Amino acid sequence: MILCCGEALIDMIPEETGTGVEAYVPHAGGAVFNTAIALGRLGRPVSLFSGISTDLFGTQLQAALKASHVEDRYLALSDRPTTLAFVKLEDGHAKYAFYDENTAGRLLGTAAIPDLSDDVSALFFGGISLACEPCADTYQEVLARAHKTRAIIMDPNIRPGFASDPQRYRARLMEMLSRADLVKVSDEDLAWIIPEEQDPIAQANALQAMGPSVVLVTRGAEGALGLLPDGQSVEVPAEPAIVADTVGAGDTFNAGAMARLDELGLLSKPALRCLSPDALQQALAYGAKVAAITVARPGANPPWASEL
Repeated sequence: MILCCGEALIDMIPEETGTGVEAYVPHAGGAVFNTAIALGRLGRPVSLFSGISTDLFGTQLQAALKASHVEDRYLALSDRPTTLAFVKLEDGHAKYAFYDENTAGRLLGTAAIPDLSDDVSALFFGGISLACEPCADTYQEVLARAHKTRAIIMDPNIRPGFASDPQRYRARLMEMLSRADLVKVSDEDLAWIIPEEQDPIAQANALQAMGPSVVLVTRGAEGALGLLPDGQSVEVPAEPAIVADTVGAGDTFNAGAMARLDELGLLSKPALRCLSPDALQQALAYGAKVAAITVARPGANPPWASEL
């Protein structure tokens, strides 16, 4: 089982009403939540560890998880409110305004960390939950307890604007990245993590030298690149798509890549340390294919396995 650790929230997405007035419609979302939903729809055993409210929106999140076959045994429930993210779309790209103070997700503490069952073989971390405290410290502690025996996958999805203490944010991320087995980054993420290098390949090599066995780099229309443990690189082109918007694209790519590796029996710490070029090629190509379907329709709406 893959345990996704991170935020679940409500995306308030603008839609035009029948009278022509723009209104905000609540959609279940959050980077890590989206990845868990996509994994469930792709038929992989998956669960979510997150702070979830028992309010109206929290109930909506739980229903969405159930509908996409995501297990709920690791949810930390509370009566605090749900995080809201108001979305503004500009040329298909999303900009957000977050309302996150004193929420169930933001205030997730270390006391809520569960004991993991033996069937949890891999943990995924990412999203704004790695920038906002105190939940960021909680997820850091989850990773610290699990990384020696379970595969760690990260998408840092750099959001320095969410961190009240930028130096603390960077230090926490660097420690987590050093303990990860597979890291997926965008070219923008790489530039922030390795600012002393200018070339993307040099940046990816420097990130890999920090500890991860495998590094994946998404480059938009230029496709994706993967670095193997032995230093070899693999590339795949971007899948053609008519883009409705980019909401959830990276989250779905993560799920697709993990799903294919899981299907191949390779989403474990020992397997990732000796991953073959063919296996990585398959993972990248599947991630790109799944993401292309998501960007072709509005919102974070990952495909089901039957759609592929």
